[in-house]
Amino acid sequence: MPSHLSADRPAAQPPGRGSVDALISQTRRLKGDVDAVRRDAAGEGSDHPRERWQRALYDLALHQLSDLDEHLAQLRDGPLPTAAPEPPAPSQGSLLSRVGSAEWNLLTDEASWSGELYQILGRDPAAPPLTLDELPSLVVDEDRPTLTAMVTDCLVDARPIDGEFRIARRGGDVRTVHMMGEPVLDTDGSTASMWAVLRDVSELRRSQRVVSETRDSLHHRQEAAGSEHRLAVELQEAVLPPWRGSLRLPHRGPRTLDLASRHLPASAHTMIGGDWYDALELTDGETLLSVGDLTGQGVGVTSNMTMLLGAVRGMAMAGAQPGQLMAWLNQLLDATVQPALGSAVCCRYRPATRTLVWAQAGHPAPLLFRDGTGRALNAPDGVLLGATSGAVYGQAEETLQVGDLLLLHTDGLVPGHTGSAAANLLLGLAPRLTGNGTAEDCVRTVVEEFGASEREDNACVLAARVMS
Repeated sequence: MPSHLSADRPAAQPPGRGSVDALISQTRRLKGDVDAVRRDAAGEGSDHPRERWQRALYDLALHQLSDLDEHLAQLRDGPLPTAAPEPPAPSQGSLLSRVGSAEWNLLTDEASWSGELYQILGRDPAAPPLTLDELPSLVVDEDRPTLTAMVTDCLVDARPIDGEFRIARRGGDVRTVHMMGEPVLDTDGSTASMWAVLRDVSELRRSQRVVSETRDSLHHRQEAAGSEHRLAVELQEAVLPPWRGSLRLPHRGPRTLDLASRHLPASAHTMIGGDWYDALELTDGETLLSVGDLTGQGVGVTSNMTMLLGAVRGMAMAGAQPGQLMAWLNQLLDATVQPALGSAVCCRYRPATRTLVWAQAGHPAPLLFRDGTGRALNAPDGVLLGATSGAVYGQAEETLQVGDLLLLHTDGLVPGHTGSAAANLLLGLAPRLTGNGTAEDCVRTVVEEFGASEREDNACVLAARVMS
């Protein structure tokens, strides 16, 4: 590209060949490193939006490094002469052609183009270069005002040119061209000529669109997942017990149980799981307590949970005792494809005699805390784990005392521990739990101890303290 400068500014010296060769070597090493990382990256061939987005970015980076290599080589070798019959084509997959240059002399109305510019604009190298007045004839109609504004600002207000427009080449091929330039001033400070460099950025913009589209696809997928998560939460809040604070029951007589509960979500942003807790005051003055989990995640399992809780409440209101209720629930779920019951524990508290009647299906037994100690309730006789249709569930009874604390929980409450190991850790809190005044204080103690830990699954805990 000719180097035209104002009279008071000396011409810049071309870079030394050795320094440019060093840059070329560094660029090629970096390209090899990026290519190696791309080949080792997981998800090759996957159709997941995140993998598609990563592949698009890798491709864009490799293309740009290839073009940087070519541009540095052009800087080292110098521009092709205008008379060159056929400038070399860019390498396969290149995002940019070689940079073309031009100068338009405003005093003589002459134009000078480099050989690369003819190729970029799709012009016959034997044809004379277009003047500034003729240049818009190559530009698509919608973009001509953009080119006119850039050239006018450069010539009138001495503003640099930096913008893009589309050109229509022979055969109807439309390409996007990026143009950068500035005015060249004479000794009086007037604009004598304008020089510019142009490059074809069509493939670059296409690759950037791929990156943008795959990124948007990923964002939409994440937003859809977030919307499903929010919908599940709204459904739970609408039809299920609140996930925070105390369970407040309508008391028609003396308050017999102080209740509190908590839902602890998984640490990762997974969909809403199938863990539940519930408490219901029955028409005979007794109280139904239940905790359990369904298999699966998302909005579907939330609606299934609603159906299951409705069935449990309906059977309990009809007088079904925990063992019979579990058997009927098992038959109900056996006759449907969904939901699939993971585990459950169902309790019925009789305040007149302070008796707890309970049954379980593959679920941790309730924990009883009294006088600074705690223990798991003995499993009912005949309890069946993973029972089949027609199975009979045993049930057990436990007589409680005023001040006793009953703790029901799902198996994921203690991160990294299940079964007896989790129960032992919870029982280790006995001195603190029996010393707290309310069920809410007890739940808060459990959450402070185990709620902050990283957990893979959702979990629920329900505490009931005997008041009278």
